[in-house]
Amino acid sequence: MDLKAPHSMGTTIIGVTYNGGVVLGADSRTSTGMYIANRASDKITQLTDNVYICRSGSAANSQIVSDHVRYFLHQHTIQLGQPATVKVAANLVRLISYNNKNMLETGLIVGGWDKYEGGKIYAIPLGGTIIKQPFAIGGSGSGYLYGFFDQAWKEKMTKDEAEQLVVKAVSLAMARDGASGGVVRTVIINSDGVIGNFYPGDGLPLWHEELESHNSLLDILNASGPEPMNI
Repeated sequence: MDLKAPHSMGTTIIGVTYNGGVVLGADSRTSTGMYIANRASDKITQLTDNVYICRSGSAANSQIVSDHVRYFLHQHTIQLGQPATVKVAANLVRLISYNNKNMLETGLIVGGWDKYEGGKIYAIPLGGTIIKQPFAIGGSGSGYLYGFFDQAWKEKMTKDEAEQLVVKAVSLAMARDGASGGVVRTVIINSDGVIGNFYPGDGLPLWHEELESHNSLLDILNASGPEPMNI
């Protein structure tokens, strides 16, 4: 193994708008080439009370961008006396990504809700472009999902329909993409606030003749332990 060779960094991140807000979703596998460094990482990061960001690419790059944006948005909120809009947050991410495009290896999706425009999704891929879309997909697993979204996406979905679409899409990408896996996390953002949901890997649907997991860590933890010794 060549330790100096470029590492492949994969993930699956999704943002979907629905009639009243947005749903963000992501898998949880952080990989370094063929090695899974973390199988339960959280790739959906809070920027403000009403705006979150999905991170893909280099974990270190995406985390530092998120930290800087969160700091500047906090200062912005103090100065204006009201929460930052989704557009402001997304453009701040775009500004940092574009100004450092030669050093960053990260693709990001910003989603949230504000009282001016409602639920919005912005994609900021490599290079710092910003694109407002009704839905956005990113990461190595996104290549398996474009046809699926062309068929399954529809306007004015309900909250439950949007979340089911996100969970199904992430599980499909996990089945095909070796760099995506673990569990599925979703974040629902609307006028009522934020709700985060967790879907364990053994509870996701199986696709393409996938094999069920056996003797996993969850099986071991759920199994009854040995009888205590009588002394």
